Amino acid sequence: MEVLRHTLDACRDASAKHGFHVHYAMKANFNPKVLDMIQSFGFGADCVSGNEVKAAIDHGFEKTKVVFAGVGKSDREINLALDADIFCFNVESVQELNIIDGLAAAKGKKANVAIRINPNVDAHTHHFITTGLDENKFGINIWQLPDVAAALRQCRNLQFLGIHFHIGSQITDLEVYKSLCTRINEMQDWFEDHGFQVKVLNTGGGLGVDYHSPDNNVADFENYFQVFKSFLNIKPGQEVHFELGRALVAQSASLISRVLYVKNGLKKNFLILDAGMTELIRPMLYQAYHQIENLSRDSKMNTHSLKYDVVGPICESTDCFQKDVDLPESFRGDLIAVRTAGAYGEVMASGYNLRDMVGSVYSE
Repeated sequence: MEVLRHTLDACRDASAKHGFHVHYAMKANFNPKVLDMIQSFGFGADCVSGNEVKAAIDHGFEKTKVVFAGVGKSDREINLALDADIFCFNVESVQELNIIDGLAAAKGKKANVAIRINPNVDAHTHHFITTGLDENKFGINIWQLPDVAAALRQCRNLQFLGIHFHIGSQITDLEVYKSLCTRINEMQDWFEDHGFQVKVLNTGGGLGVDYHSPDNNVADFENYFQVFKSFLNIKPGQEVHFELGRALVAQSASLISRVLYVKNGLKKNFLILDAGMTELIRPMLYQAYHQIENLSRDSKMNTHSLKYDVVGPICESTDCFQKDVDLPESFRGDLIAVRTAGAYGEVMASGYNLRDMVGSVYSE
């Protein structure tokens, strides 16, 4: 928990100097102790399901700091968020505007909304986690904005707050965010030219971490926030919001597994672990890299090393953490650490093969 605490300190300090608002993207890690600590630092919550909204409220996040995004909000989830009087819905289609308006009217309420726009900015990350290009399932395309404006004028139970963007995840090139700022400036001008006051600029999140250097465990929050301070056209009274997940929690956890079997072949050696894609699916789903270490063998000693395919026990050939990993010669019972597993690890775990869910161990 010390790494998490240190990271949250750095993010809070870097954002506060500019007066920026940070919402934690709960989809990255909703472990109860993690949520409790993040809430204690005063961050808001970025939710993408009704249950995440409920968890945020249950863990003490202020309702005035809870935002609800997601391309497929059900009526039940919208009603839950309306009952909780959350800060804002990030709306992703004209149809959704009308649905929220009708459900709010039935409750005699007015819902705050921000319009999620696809800025057509390439995040230069894995295509499975790029979300801001034209014609994907997320957000509203620029040519649909006249229809959005018409719907906002007709919906009497909606209050337009601002505009929202999210272009992808695991972004390490800060130049990408300069391009995003340019598009945000253009979009806020469009809305103001059409008679709407933009009170909130929500830039989304997506700041990446260094998976190759897990001990370098704080993202570059200073330069990240400085990009937006320098390149956004922030007008008097406007609020700038961020939705950070991975950058806050990724380095704070490792997946610890045990070697069940060692298979030595003529061309390949395999370490078969007791953890697999049911515990951490990122390498199999995104071809994601995680540093792998043998905790039972000191790699700094002059011990014999071998290359291993580090695999799990699941009945799928894709159940491989990494191929040709250079490790000290390893044996049954050795403990293996898969580093930087604090984001999109535990939250994406499954019970496939009727496997038990792994427990969490905390270190203060």
